[in-house]
Amino acid sequence: MGAVLLLNASFEPLKVISWQRAVCLLFLDKIEILEEYDHEIRSVSIAIKAPAVVRLLSYVKAGSRVPPFSRFNIFARDGFQCQYCRKMLTSKEATLDHVLPRSHGGKTSWDNVVCCCRACNIKKGSRTPEQAKMKLLKKPVRPGWLPVLQLRLNGKYHPSWEIFLETYSKST
Repeated sequence: MGAVLLLNASFEPLKVISWQRAVCLLFLDKIEILEEYDHEIRSVSIAIKAPAVVRLLSYVKAGSRVPPFSRFNIFARDGFQCQYCRKMLTSKEATLDHVLPRSHGGKTSWDNVVCCCRACNIKKGSRTPEQAKMKLLKKPVRPGWLPVLQLRLNGKYHPSWEIFLETYSKST
């Protein structure tokens, strides 16, 4: 059984829930099913198609749109890719690098920390990228919540989610 994309009444993605939670919300008349998986969920008395995308019938005010600052969320924002040499990394291989080193007054924040491989982190040391003659792949920025949601899913979600994720990410 697959995960279910939960949309607000306004069709903006809120989060991913289990199919069990989606079925409970369906029977409580709190959601409508927009997209379904091919397989069925059966009980003794009914059989329904497994929900893939559901929409709340009542609008809920969403919380903060900024994901919490964490190692994983930095790695997710940067696509688990070293921001200097572009090498793809696992969570065990990845390290965090302060673009402006803490020894130079750099803060531990979304706009100063990047995903980095150990070799590049050692090579850069406590210097700025310019001093170390290293170029950043992209400038670190505080992400919206949606890119992190997509990366947490590792790009593995039902094709029916695509339109909802893409439409919303283009409008933010």
